[in-house]
Amino acid sequence: MLAKFFNMFSQDSSQTYLIVGLGNPGRNYRHNRHNIGFMLVGRIAERLDVRFSRLQQKALFTDGRYRGKKILLAKPQTYMNNSGQAVGALARFYKIPLNNILIAYDDVDLPFATIRLRGSGGSAGQKGMKSIIQHLKTEEFPRLRLGIDRPPGRMSTPDYVLQDFPADLADDLAIFLDRAADAALKFAHEGLEAAMTQYNRSES
Repeated sequence: MLAKFFNMFSQDSSQTYLIVGLGNPGRNYRHNRHNIGFMLVGRIAERLDVRFSRLQQKALFTDGRYRGKKILLAKPQTYMNNSGQAVGALARFYKIPLNNILIAYDDVDLPFATIRLRGSGGSAGQKGMKSIIQHLKTEEFPRLRLGIDRPPGRMSTPDYVLQDFPADLADDLAIFLDRAADAALKFAHEGLEAAMTQYNRSES
């Protein structure tokens, strides 16, 4: 009986997935382009009917199940540039294999509403990803790049990403987030290659 009790709470790490959305905590940042990673994991939480009700390892955290897989969702609360503190701590605490970690973040080098999944790569100047690479001590982990388009005219990238999405993009943004949530859950259920094949396209 005791063994059965412990087995109920033991986690098969190969069936556990950590999906992290990058962003900045606080009301002022909630609707910023830079916070689309937070928006995405929020959308996934809605799909799984769970809420971000606790703080763990410097991240707002929740978990649920999807087609037999354990899904851990996190929003690092360290501000973007130190995201690796939370991601590294969560990965170690839950003993998540690197190929079961998916980091979702904004990318100004992709057109708005474009999705790109990759299995590895550098930070490309994204400071949250740079921090995660430093804390995981590798570039070999999956990531979901979410296109937010380049700044218009001579606007600086920091000013642009810290602006809210304009109201006239609300409907398109909702469709984008739904498609990105589909991609993230397909990654967890069927693997990276299957998700890349279906979602690494520009059309929404």
